[in-house]
Amino acid sequence: MQIGGPISLAAPARFPAMPPAEADVVVIGGGIAGVMTALYLAEAGQRVVLCEKGRIAGEQSSRNWGWVRQQGRDPDELPIMIEALRLWQGLDQRLGEGVSLRRSGTTYLANSEADLANFEAWLPHARAHGLDTRMLGRAELDQMLPNAAGWVGALTTPSDARAEPWTAVPAIAGLAAEAGVTICETCAVRGIETTGGRVSGVVTEKGRIAADRVLLAGGAWSSLFAGNAGIWFPQLSVRATVAATEAMPDFHAGNAADQGFAFRRRADGGYTLAPGIGHDFWIGPAAFRNLANFLPQVRRDLRHTRLSPAAPKGFPDAWSTKRRWDLDAVSPFEAMRVLDPVPNLTRIERLRGDFAAAFPKLGKPAIVRAWAGMIDVTPDQVPILDETSVPGFFIATGLSGHGFGIGPGVGRVMADRMLGRATGHDLARFRFARFSDGSKIELGPSI
Repeated sequence: MQIGGPISLAAPARFPAMPPAEADVVVIGGGIAGVMTALYLAEAGQRVVLCEKGRIAGEQSSRNWGWVRQQGRDPDELPIMIEALRLWQGLDQRLGEGVSLRRSGTTYLANSEADLANFEAWLPHARAHGLDTRMLGRAELDQMLPNAAGWVGALTTPSDARAEPWTAVPAIAGLAAEAGVTICETCAVRGIETTGGRVSGVVTEKGRIAADRVLLAGGAWSSLFAGNAGIWFPQLSVRATVAATEAMPDFHAGNAADQGFAFRRRADGGYTLAPGIGHDFWIGPAAFRNLANFLPQVRRDLRHTRLSPAAPKGFPDAWSTKRRWDLDAVSPFEAMRVLDPVPNLTRIERLRGDFAAAFPKLGKPAIVRAWAGMIDVTPDQVPILDETSVPGFFIATGLSGHGFGIGPGVGRVMADRMLGRATGHDLARFRFARFSDGSKIELGPSI
């Protein structure tokens, strides 16, 4: 079994450009949100530079499950996600197998009557937006998943989709480059510069770029980066483990999950498996600083979380990671180019057992690769999509484990937001100041 993420520094840089001296916009971070925003800005005629400290999609944007789902979304996210699915279809038409979009549906499997009641509570949101979501009884579920055991019913959205993360995001980056985006891999941004209280550029390890608009789309690194600029927002990261099986019979074409494990068909004939909602959390300085903000989430989700005392050296919230640095000094982003946590092999073995219990005729699947990613989480589990307290400095982060699917929508929204154009969506829920203006933290759906 191979251990490690699909994209690493071992691969040569596909986008090795040197940063220019000036641009209209600088995008920090080469994940799905940053790449999509850069693409739409360039198509609007902007001079865009995208800086990535390691490799395009080297972190969570290539390590996720590959789900492109509307089902179960926070109601405020849902309109952006519906648009994102349409945008994914357009990307698939342009890129084909690079994206490998399949409208094969998402199904949440109920282990109990309580699960069914929880699923039914989300149905009004689906109906309000005209989705094809519906409940499945035991008989219909038997037709969808013959020879499966243990589930009493399900919630399904046939129009949902899946795609291949580690090919899709680099392929979209290729589109961005063709549109004129200067993409600089292995080019960490150390910090922002300001003039008269607003952004005037960034300092990279390879020089300064003058720009009057900057987007931070740094995933798990975002709060560390912003903190060095004196900008605070609550963000933590959890480790999520994922595995890929060898080629298997096509027993289900779409995305599915219950309380114990999740699975989806891949283009190579195998399945991506994950331990469902379980994850691991390393306790670091940010955990204490942000505890009050995260208490509602902790009370709800702690039983699904394995706590460990300290993050590995170099991780964003490791005890030894520098919180302050000068812009002419080496930053934490240069010290760790690709965040590649070791997967939790105990969880993988447990999910193999869960899979075999659910599909006894298939048995324990053979795992050919295992990896993990650090998911950046906000206290209410929806992103920050807004201009910060520094004019011209925008942020798109905290996508909380569901950023791959909604990424094109986030990119389109942020591009228009940075251009001063109407976004077409109510973004009040995603405002930067919601954690500091006395607003009550509202958790999204728990399905």
